[in-house]
Amino acid sequence: MIGAIAGDVIGSVYEFFNVKTTDFPLFQNESSFTDDTVMTIAVADHILNGKGYVYVFKHWGNKYPEAGYGGNFARWLFSEDTRPYNSWGNGSAMRVSPVGFAYKSMETVLEEAKRSAEVTHNHPEGIKGAQATASAIFLARQANSKEDIKKYIEDKFGYNLNRSLDKIRPTYNFDVSCQGSVPEAIIAFLESDSFEDAIRKAISIGGDSDTIACITGGIAQAYYKEIPSHILDDVKKRLTPELLLIVEEFEWRFGKAGYRL
Repeated sequence: MIGAIAGDVIGSVYEFFNVKTTDFPLFQNESSFTDDTVMTIAVADHILNGKGYVYVFKHWGNKYPEAGYGGNFARWLFSEDTRPYNSWGNGSAMRVSPVGFAYKSMETVLEEAKRSAEVTHNHPEGIKGAQATASAIFLARQANSKEDIKKYIEDKFGYNLNRSLDKIRPTYNFDVSCQGSVPEAIIAFLESDSFEDAIRKAISIGGDSDTIACITGGIAQAYYKEIPSHILDDVKKRLTPELLLIVEEFEWRFGKAGYRL
């Protein structure tokens, strides 16, 4: 799942200062993890330790209250309320990558992705975004071709993946919906030729750059099986010890994608 975290960290400085090119510094002094990473860690904690989703989201979110949560999620996070609020936002997709890596069947991946989403994002589009992301990771991890991944996502979820980044990029704006960002993140992966290229292409779209790159990064890690050491080193040094511990525990237990931390 560190591929998703890498996308978040690299994209963090471009979320509100979009770049419409793949030629940009991967890391800057201000590069840091955001809510995408914190909630990804929370999902991994649930999988590793069997804690409920409401508990892990509130536990990790309150440990890192300044991570940049969206308004509706922040109100839920810092309240006593545990009810979902019908969100269709891309928060369900950006946190789901551990599900795609951890489970052995597509049926289980789809069900667990739904469970991880619906505690907050119980709108059909919120659930669909999480399931599409997790299933793409699962298929990539199983060494399916990009064409097979594309076909499955289109047939199962109805996303239009026939657009090119060159067509998307000029007019794409900030869109926090699953339906307005998950397909674009998947297209960035489909057009890429390496992990780094996938992240660069995801960020070049603009919009919600850290989340798009987070979604792309999880799929790209599963598919390419390798993350350059210079990216890993920079990402790891930006994580706190307790966040990195969850990453290392998860990769040790579920690192079946031909990749080791």
